[in-house]
Amino acid sequence: MENHNESEITESNLNFQARLNLAPLSEGVAKIKKELETVIVGQQKMIDQLLVAILSNGHVLIEGVPGVAKTITAKILAKTISVDFSRIQFTPDLMPSDILGTSVFDLKKSEFEFKKGPIFSNLILIDEINRAPAKTQAALFEVMEERQITIDGNTYTLDTPFIVMATQNPIEQEGTYRLPEAQLDRFLFKINVDYPKLNEEMDILQREHLMQNNGKLDNINAILSGNDIKHFQELVKQIIVEAHLLEYIAKIVVNTRENAFIYLGASPRASIAILNAAKGFAALRGRDFVTPEDIKDAAIPVLQHRIIVTPEREMEGVTSVEIIHQIIDSVEVPR
Repeated sequence: MENHNESEITESNLNFQARLNLAPLSEGVAKIKKELETVIVGQQKMIDQLLVAILSNGHVLIEGVPGVAKTITAKILAKTISVDFSRIQFTPDLMPSDILGTSVFDLKKSEFEFKKGPIFSNLILIDEINRAPAKTQAALFEVMEERQITIDGNTYTLDTPFIVMATQNPIEQEGTYRLPEAQLDRFLFKINVDYPKLNEEMDILQREHLMQNNGKLDNINAILSGNDIKHFQELVKQIIVEAHLLEYIAKIVVNTRENAFIYLGASPRASIAILNAAKGFAALRGRDFVTPEDIKDAAIPVLQHRIIVTPEREMEGVTSVEIIHQIIDSVEVPR
C-alpha cells in the first residue's frame, strides 16, 4: 500500500504542469529572436533586455557609441510586431508640439482641432534623445509615466501597448543635453551596448558583403500582433513571486540609499521596476515563477541610471555598475 502511494506521488510530480501557459509566449519570443539574428550579430544581452522590457511594459534607454546597431535593432524589433511605429529624431530645435501634437484652427468648423503628433503610436523610437532641450524632454514626463497627454485642458489616452525605445551617445557632448533625473527614472532599463568581438565583426562584414543591394529590413516578418503583446504582458503580471524574494528586492534597493558611495539612491519606483523586470526575465526563460537570478539580471539595467555616485568616487573612476554589483554581492540570497 505504501509503495502504491509513493508511486502515485511520484507520478503526480512528473505530471505537474506550470500554472500559466507560457508556451505561446516562448514560441513568439523565439521567432522574434530568429528574425533579429538574421541582421543583428551578437548583442544577445541587449536583445533579451529589449524583449523583457516589452513583456514588462517598460520603456528602454539604449546607450552606446555610434554604429553599434542601437537604432537598427529597435527598428527590426518594431517590425516583428504588427503595431503602429513612429521614429522621432530629436534635435536642439525640436519643440514639445512637434512630439505631442498641436491644436489647429479649422475655418470650416470655426473651432480648434487637435492634430496628433508622432507620439500617438504603439512603439516609439526616439533617436538621440539627449539632443533635445529641457522643455522638449519635459513633454515626455506625463506620456511615459501615465500613458496619456494633457493639452489645452483635454486629456488623450494612448493606445496600448505603448513603449518608448530611446537611443543616446554617451561620448559626444557637443549639442547634447543631460537627461533630467525625473525622466531617467521613467525608463525601466538602461541598456549599454558594447563593441562586437572580433569573430562578430568578421561576421558583420561577411553579411554586409553578401547583402549587396538588399535592405536590412526587407525580409523581416511580423511575428506578433498588438493583442498578442497585451496578452503576454497580462501573463507576465501573474508570474509568481515569493515573499522572501520581495524582501530580497527591497534590501537591494534600500542598500542603494544607505551606501556611502552613492549620492542619490533608488526610489520605490525602482523596486517596482526590478519586480516587473524579474517577472519578464522569468517569462522569457519559460518559467511562471521568479528566482534570485532573475532579480540579479534585472537589478543592473534597472538601477544603473537611477543612482548617482558621489563626486569623490566618480573622480576615482568608480561606476554605478560596480557599486550595484557590490550591493548585490553583499545582500544574502534567499534560499
